Amino acid sequence: MKRRNVIASVLAILIVVAIAFFLSNRNLTQQIEHGLYVPKKSNITPEIALLQRYIRINTTNPPGNEIEGAKFLGALLDEAHVRYQIIESAPRRANLYARIRGKNRGDGLLLHNHIDVVPAHGKWDVPPFSGAIKINMLHGRGSIDMKSIAICELEAFLDVARSGKVPEHDLVFLATADEETGSIFGMQWLLEHRPDVFGDIKYMITEGGVTEMQKEKVTYFGVETGSKQIVTFDLIGKDEASLQRARIGLEPYFRPPDPDRLLPGIRRFFHAVAPQRIDFREPLENIDKTIADGHWWLLPSTMRELLQNTIWARSIEKRPDGTLAMHVLMSNLPDEDPDRRIQWVLDKAKPYGVTAGPVVRKEGPAPISSDETPLFAIITREVRRELGDVPVGPEVLATTTNDARFLRPKGFICYGLQPFPLDFFQSLSVHHTNERVRIDWFMSGVRVMKRIVADWAFGKSA
Repeated sequence: MKRRNVIASVLAILIVVAIAFFLSNRNLTQQIEHGLYVPKKSNITPEIALLQRYIRINTTNPPGNEIEGAKFLGALLDEAHVRYQIIESAPRRANLYARIRGKNRGDGLLLHNHIDVVPAHGKWDVPPFSGAIKINMLHGRGSIDMKSIAICELEAFLDVARSGKVPEHDLVFLATADEETGSIFGMQWLLEHRPDVFGDIKYMITEGGVTEMQKEKVTYFGVETGSKQIVTFDLIGKDEASLQRARIGLEPYFRPPDPDRLLPGIRRFFHAVAPQRIDFREPLENIDKTIADGHWWLLPSTMRELLQNTIWARSIEKRPDGTLAMHVLMSNLPDEDPDRRIQWVLDKAKPYGVTAGPVVRKEGPAPISSDETPLFAIITREVRRELGDVPVGPEVLATTTNDARFLRPKGFICYGLQPFPLDFFQSLSVHHTNERVRIDWFMSGVRVMKRIVADWAFGKSA
């Protein structure tokens, strides 16, 4: 009897421990998922209220319907007596354009953002278009990508307009449609049909920057200067066997054994970020030696990606005419000629009786923008003024891209800027559930963007 009591007591203790462990683990998991380690009370500023209002306008793409977002931005410009145009590339597919003329022609600055957001699928803690604030986080689709950055840019633009002073060069505010599904009704359409929008512009600021963080401290402020370029097209075959043989023939190139080449802009990125990569500091600081020694494959996968043109052959589907199509995805180095790469694949596939199908998406070449410019120096200075003596340097993206890919080929110097700190947990919410921005950090981004634009416009901080 006594022994049974002891066993029962031990089991009870184990059950209590297991329950406590489960609850503790669930609580920790929830904290990690929501990134709410440091809740802080923050005042609801006019800028935060504007962001809430903007998020509440549903501009999900597809279908797009950016017109209501453009009208919202236009009303704010009206209040400041700034002229603007709402440019519809198709019914309700709207872009907004405003310009402040400068003293001198050329060398203008374009502040770019996109109005559309991705669909808000999945289960959210709050309605995705509520703009609700929980503790110190403003939740909602577009709170990061990229309505928050749009408000930062708009506030900076309006500061210049309200100052009554004429900037040294033109300043343009441009909010576009359709970025999330290829920019056919946005940036691409404007470049073809409204080239005047880009007249006298040299620089562009848009999304794409990265803020690496430890706890609450930014450890590297990465300004995006370039990205890999995507090409997608189909290979056509009479039967599945021929396409499968072509796929097997291409498989050695899915993960090439050697790097293709090291671009100077990528070398600069590796060297700039090396001090923050404790495990990879030495190989990144001297990436040429690392490649020569054959040790490049020890680098993180996203960095290896920046040394190679890669390819992937995906699903096989039946076409209406009875033939079969295999989808091909290529991720090319920024300066790569996409037509040369497509022809290379066709040459590899031709022996298997496979022919070329339609090209769905073709990007590049889009050269990496220099980080040795007066604007980059301004960004560095103002970021450090706001965040302290943090490393500021270039960032080349391996797996994502933005509308800068359409302007860089035309000679524009484009920078992807994440003006406020964004930690790992918040970044996971981009294009996923519970997208959110920390409101005190967002206000930091408003200040930074205002000072960057004022420095550029007038040669000193406002």
